[in-house]
Amino acid sequence: MKIKRLVIVGVGLIGGSFALKLKQLGLVEEVVGFGHRVENLHKAVELGVIDRFEIDLAKAVSDADLVVLSVPIGVIGELYARMQPYLADHTIVTDVGSAKGSVIADVTQTLGFCPRLFVPGHPIAGREKSGVEAVEADLYVNHRVILTPNDHTDTQALELVQTLWSAVGANVSVMTAQFHDEIFAATSHLPHMLAFALVDMLNEHSELGNVFQYTAGGFRDFTRIASSDATMWRDIAVHNSSAIVKWLKEYQTELTRLTQLIEKQDAPALFDLFSAAKSARDRHIVNK
Repeated sequence: MKIKRLVIVGVGLIGGSFALKLKQLGLVEEVVGFGHRVENLHKAVELGVIDRFEIDLAKAVSDADLVVLSVPIGVIGELYARMQPYLADHTIVTDVGSAKGSVIADVTQTLGFCPRLFVPGHPIAGREKSGVEAVEADLYVNHRVILTPNDHTDTQALELVQTLWSAVGANVSVMTAQFHDEIFAATSHLPHMLAFALVDMLNEHSELGNVFQYTAGGFRDFTRIASSDATMWRDIAVHNSSAIVKWLKEYQTELTRLTQLIEKQDAPALFDLFSAAKSARDRHIVNK
């Protein structure tokens, strides 16, 4: 299925990688980029990620077949409202935000309705580095992409977006926005919060000083995601706050249990906990 014009709003790693692969596959005739940093847009053209760019939103989305909103989730609703008057009747819009319930709510609130050609999405293939220079054509190969349509979503629009994500190598799943937000609060958002908190706690610690000079592989593996974009994760924390708080409290309960076992030096119980966790990870992740 080939589309004539794809518009990437926010040309960076996520939207850029999607566009570049579609271009390589010959599934899109023209890719138009939109953004406010002209130097970034010029670089995107130089790298072959987009064919041309616009700095006027109305001109950018004019007669687009598909618009990908690859921007912080906190601005998606406002951005959708700005471009809505200039969208053609056939234009499908999707996003790449990590929290879906709030995005759908924001779009619905700003527009006064939920567009039938809006297909909320979330590709699970990020990196710590962002920007157009980090673009990878094969970024989505064997990675999961979640689509969260609702009762208003047009079936053909959903099928098109699903087909394009599958074409770039992604494994596409469809679920409700609520279920998505619970899953990723527990498995993605929570680990990021823990990594940020640990690094912040130890940074120039009054007792330990510059402890980072002594860190080894385990610490670096665990805290790698604390190098992720602060703006993006601030928005995720705010826009999926209820689910994240729920799982932070669950984790606090688990930490309390672990603390008590260590205080009591309960070796058998500690072994059982560690062994069960190792077995679960080996079974579900390591060999996957």
